[in-house]
Amino acid sequence: MLRETRNMTQNELAEQSGLSLRTVQRVEAGSILKGFTLKALAQALNTNPEHLVIQTRDLENIHKAKVINLSALSGLIIPFGGVILPLILTYKTKDSTSKELGKSMVCIQIILAFIFSVSLIISPFIQKYLSLRFPLFIIVIMVFLSVKTLIIISNGISLNKKHDIHIKLKTYFL
Repeated sequence: MLRETRNMTQNELAEQSGLSLRTVQRVEAGSILKGFTLKALAQALNTNPEHLVIQTRDLENIHKAKVINLSALSGLIIPFGGVILPLILTYKTKDSTSKELGKSMVCIQIILAFIFSVSLIISPFIQKYLSLRFPLFIIVIMVFLSVKTLIIISNGISLNKKHDIHIKLKTYFL
């Protein structure tokens, strides 16, 4: 945020712009800037109003990417839901930033689903070969759910902090 790069608190920005603290908080939470609020914040931050509008659009794009990331959690309940729902949301979005982040997240989910499916198929054979008494597929399911959840949480935290995903492929196939 521009306020943070200028080492300003929300209170300081509110005082310098003549706006209320609550208004500054709403703007940073994603409210659309216009009119007097836009001009007052731009003047207090020594920037052009257009620059603030562009930053607001970027926040909206990151919000869409966060929704796509969280939609991958549906795969914990619905088989292949972690691929299908994010894929639908990715292709319905109009902005290129969310679309690229979404494609990268969907590729990761496809790879996870493939590895999970193959692991489930071979787990009975491994169990028989090793003469194990406990069902090995339960361990496969637990590991898969844990890894999937950790990836989604890690990407969500990274989207909040860096406006990019943490775990991504160098090249993706979508």
